[in-house]
Amino acid sequence: MKEFEDIFSELQADMISICMEYVEDRADKVYVYASCEEGVISSNFFYLINNKYVKSHKLNDALEEGDERYDVSTERGFMVLDIINDNVGKIKMLCKEYERDMPTELKLIYDNKSGKLQAEYKYDLIYTNDDIKTARHIANEWFEEIENNNL
Repeated sequence: MKEFEDIFSELQADMISICMEYVEDRADKVYVYASCEEGVISSNFFYLINNKYVKSHKLNDALEEGDERYDVSTERGFMVLDIINDNVGKIKMLCKEYERDMPTELKLIYDNKSGKLQAEYKYDLIYTNDDIKTARHIANEWFEEIENNNL
């Protein structure tokens, strides 16, 4: 029988997999932000391509001469977010079933060259108790932090 950790890992791997599919495996790194607070599930994803950090809808900004353009249609972007959000929902059910704490925030960094996945979790409320910030603010702050520090 599969254990909690196996299923948890598979769900995270699926999030990375759909993001790699979106970028046709043509990215150096993929970054996935997901949050689940007070019943609200939210996610975002961005990439490192050709030494440029780009949000999913701006993939073509990272292309070099002669590179094939990416399909960054809104439908494709929402399809990825739906799958990530669905997986976060499954993680939530998994945590409930195994009586584990549900992370309020997941930050996944996948290095496509080494095949290594780095994951960071938080369990405190990040934005629900903030008057202004939303999950989108937090995701954008993470993007800027990564971009500024070249992580």
